[in-house]
Amino acid sequence: MALHPHWYLPTSGDGRDVVGWVHSRIATAAPRPTDRAPDIDYLADVARAAERLGFESLLTPAGTWCEDPWITTAALLRETRRIRFVVALRPDALNPTLAAQMAATFQRVSGGRLLLNVVTGSDDEEQRRFGDWLDHDARYARTEEWLTVLRGAWSGEPLDHDGEHYRVRGATVAEAPDPIPPVLLGGSSAPALRIAAAHADVHLSWGEPPGELAPRLASVRELAQRQGRSVGFGVRVHVITRDTAAEAWAQADRLLAAMDPQAVALAQARAARTSSEGQRRMTALHGGRRDALEVSPNLWAGFGLLRRHAGTALVGSHQQVAERLAEYHALGVEHVLLSGQPHLEEAHWFGEGVLPLLRREGVLAGEPSRTRHLTPVPTTADR
Repeated sequence: MALHPHWYLPTSGDGRDVVGWVHSRIATAAPRPTDRAPDIDYLADVARAAERLGFESLLTPAGTWCEDPWITTAALLRETRRIRFVVALRPDALNPTLAAQMAATFQRVSGGRLLLNVVTGSDDEEQRRFGDWLDHDARYARTEEWLTVLRGAWSGEPLDHDGEHYRVRGATVAEAPDPIPPVLLGGSSAPALRIAAAHADVHLSWGEPPGELAPRLASVRELAQRQGRSVGFGVRVHVITRDTAAEAWAQADRLLAAMDPQAVALAQARAARTSSEGQRRMTALHGGRRDALEVSPNLWAGFGLLRRHAGTALVGSHQQVAERLAEYHALGVEHVLLSGQPHLEEAHWFGEGVLPLLRREGVLAGEPSRTRHLTPVPTTADR
């Protein structure tokens, strides 16, 4: 089992501080202005850098405060040559037959460079903004039907489906995508795990301590085996990696000091209203506090004070970050979806500092296996 590194496309803007989801316009709770607007030239810089450094794909988010992922990634196809795009899409906002057609077209236009990240839901305010009033469990039931129709439309045989959320006759596409895009599906709740086991190619988790993550991976693995399936696993986490641990933790401290207390308070108030089990788990790691943010060796929960969804970062020397990734890999994690502020510079820190260590150990996809393991070093060294 090899490890596949992926980077992130900052389509809501970028900068040297944590780009959160709130700013002084409290009434609208829109993201604050960023130092680097997500124009196509800057996003192309990030995409080309990730491609040169050896990342396999770019996770491209969906949501009100992001540029549309389909349009953005299509524009970036001609700016890149090899790198693939993990396009996030939401069943509440896109008909599954249309999604099947769009994916098929994207594969033909791109030469097979598409992966799909199916996002079942976000916070309730975001869902209602798009006209979705279903509760948490109903949203997952809809996702299951959505995936059934999507895969049916790709099957080569027109699909008839009568369900609670979709009723279609002859769902199909003119030509099936080649290859079929892998489907990545996240979620920490019981319905999320069940549906991932039944339908996903990769189950995604946010970066929790390995000991807390392991039982959930085991549960999905067991559920999938009962159905004669196998599911891959991925972890979504930020990174702050430097030549020494002291430099990396100094950067984490700087990010923390730059967080506006009013923005943090609003972000935490919104997080407290979430129906997302994964978001609750991210929030519980820090509890809204600014101290004791290293919740596991080299795992820092500071991002989650201001940023929703993925709220943790691996912080440390290149060697330490490589070791922590090796620990996730030992649990069965095959995909690491990474990011950092700002994304252009942090891609270079990780790509030039950590990827060579993982490559040397034969951990990365396409690399020969080695019997030697990463040698542990003290996690608090050079602090």
